[in-house]
Amino acid sequence: MEETVLPRRNRRPGGAGSIYSFIVTWLVLSMFLPLYRVWGLFFTGGAALGMAWLFGRLSGKNAAAAEKNKRERREQSEKKAPRVVKTDELKQEQASVSPAAPKKSYGPEIDPIIEEGNRALAEMGRLYQSIKDPEVRGKINELMRVTDKITQDAIADPSDIPKIRKFLNYYLPTTIKLLNAYDRMDAQGIQGENLDKSMKSINEMLDAAIAAFKKQLDSLFANQALDIETEIQVMNTMLAREGLAGGKDFEIKPTGGAAAQAAGAGETRTAN
Repeated sequence: MEETVLPRRNRRPGGAGSIYSFIVTWLVLSMFLPLYRVWGLFFTGGAALGMAWLFGRLSGKNAAAAEKNKRERREQSEKKAPRVVKTDELKQEQASVSPAAPKKSYGPEIDPIIEEGNRALAEMGRLYQSIKDPEVRGKINELMRVTDKITQDAIADPSDIPKIRKFLNYYLPTTIKLLNAYDRMDAQGIQGENLDKSMKSINEMLDAAIAAFKKQLDSLFANQALDIETEIQVMNTMLAREGLAGGKDFEIKPTGGAAAQAAGAGETRTAN
């Protein structure tokens, strides 16, 4: 059997207080005014009603202000309270999140080089933020630029991987190690003969490291330079045999190995 729940009646704010104020006012005035006369009766009743109305008005305002404050406190507490996520809602939110896109793979030999290069760049980026010397920061930025080009060359020309791996296994880690030493000494915030001398040596070493990194990058293009030189020599040979060489647009001075290779390639193509 279901229990019937009656709706709760809202009490009017200040109702009981208005009645009490009417009674008190009537009793006080009846002690001084002749209620047996008409004017005394009307005056006492009017004054009692006026006090009851005034008390009810003030009580109503106070009750409204208290209710407003209570509502504001409740809203603030709801904002501060942590949101409780139900299991079903959590599953829906997890399902709505799209899975992360898989990283692009370039092969088992190239991927480790790219990952190691990214880790080195991240560490140099941290050192760039930590070290305050603008000169050293500029050198770190240049090292990062060249390092990125060297690691990306593994994608463009996988035959350079042995050279790039040697660069990543020694030259780059040693440079980062020295930069970390500079960062630690710089963080001391004091000057001393040994600290100043070591930091100056590392700063000068960075110039040599930048030059070495650029030379390493240039060496990675040796194979491409040889291929380009060979193609140009073959083009000159074929143009000369066809009587089309009217200028020196393609004339170069190839090295001995490249010249012999170009001549052989030209003979083969002409025979075909």
